[in-house]
Amino acid sequence: MASVSLEQVSKIYPGDVYAVRQLDLEIEDGEFLVLVGPSGCGKSTTLRMIAGLETVSEGTLKIGDRVVNDVHPRDRDIAMVFQNYALYPHMTVQQNMAFALSMRKTPKAEIQERVEWAADMLGLEPLLKRKPKALSGGQRQRVALGRAIVRQPSVFLFDEPLSNLDAKLRVQTRAEIKQLHRKLGTTTIYVTHDQEEAMTLGDRVVVMCDGLKRQADSPLHTYQHPVDRFVAGFLGMPPMNFLDGILEHADGHLWFGGCDARLRLDNAPVEWLQGESRRPIVAGIRPESMHIANHTDEHHPHGITATVQVIEPLGSTMDVYLTTTSGKRLVCRVPAAHLEEGKTVTVEISPQDVHLFEPNESENGQVPTQYGRNLRTSNTVLA
Repeated sequence: MASVSLEQVSKIYPGDVYAVRQLDLEIEDGEFLVLVGPSGCGKSTTLRMIAGLETVSEGTLKIGDRVVNDVHPRDRDIAMVFQNYALYPHMTVQQNMAFALSMRKTPKAEIQERVEWAADMLGLEPLLKRKPKALSGGQRQRVALGRAIVRQPSVFLFDEPLSNLDAKLRVQTRAEIKQLHRKLGTTTIYVTHDQEEAMTLGDRVVVMCDGLKRQADSPLHTYQHPVDRFVAGFLGMPPMNFLDGILEHADGHLWFGGCDARLRLDNAPVEWLQGESRRPIVAGIRPESMHIANHTDEHHPHGITATVQVIEPLGSTMDVYLTTTSGKRLVCRVPAAHLEEGKTVTVEISPQDVHLFEPNESENGQVPTQYGRNLRTSNTVLA
């Protein structure tokens, strides 16, 4: 096993196109780290640079104590699991799993021992004589995992390995990957665009956007304390609701005021005004932090009046899509209950559940320097 270190690593394509920009990242020995973000954010490029499938344009990449910028992929002591399985169709499961070891002239007895060990761990013993075309998608993915495991590498790399599986099989295989990591303890770097995978698998998640690392933290802390508006909007399904407005001080309290809401932010520090009487702000509210009241109160200090448009039952909960008086669309996730579409309701919000983001800023209109910094991630938060 080994740690992985990226120091100011960039990937630059012709025309000064940055796929990854000055990425600093320390991955501890035995850690399960997930790179997550939308398509084009640089996560797969980062993984491919670690694997040696992409060259590093700038910076230093280390596996353990060794700089590997110019080291051939086969000499990096890594194993990669691809999205499309990449199995040899003319080989049996056993031959696929043993192939890399055979190419390295590993003794036959050791190959047999390792293949049997991996097959037992993944429940592949009954399938060893089959060829890939006789396997289901989930079985092929387990074979791809087994092929990586038998090599006993220092680092496992996963490039969206579950994207070709159906929903039920994704959940099952996800659990198998997590159990596998607990058994082996091998340093693992996993790339996905699926936030649910990121939240459930990773010891730590790195949220990326535009080739930049936006936040690197534990899944729960990243969800509860997003550093900026991008992270807040990306993590969570349904996504966070955002309301543009003004932060101001009145009647001894800080207030958020917008077209549709005037919310009293109890115990919020006046320092958030930065010495001004009022300032533009964006309020962020997660769907599960909103509650539909049994009564309608347009003057509720912690509420928004809205009309129910669509209800999506989810069993014990339901997603309720609402429209405010100004036409702003909101969504809240509440316990399942009888609710009529077209009804006007008051949506109650606890002040401690309101995130406040600065308006987005950019440098020269090109490189984003802030995606609306979250005031709550500073030293002072709502009590």
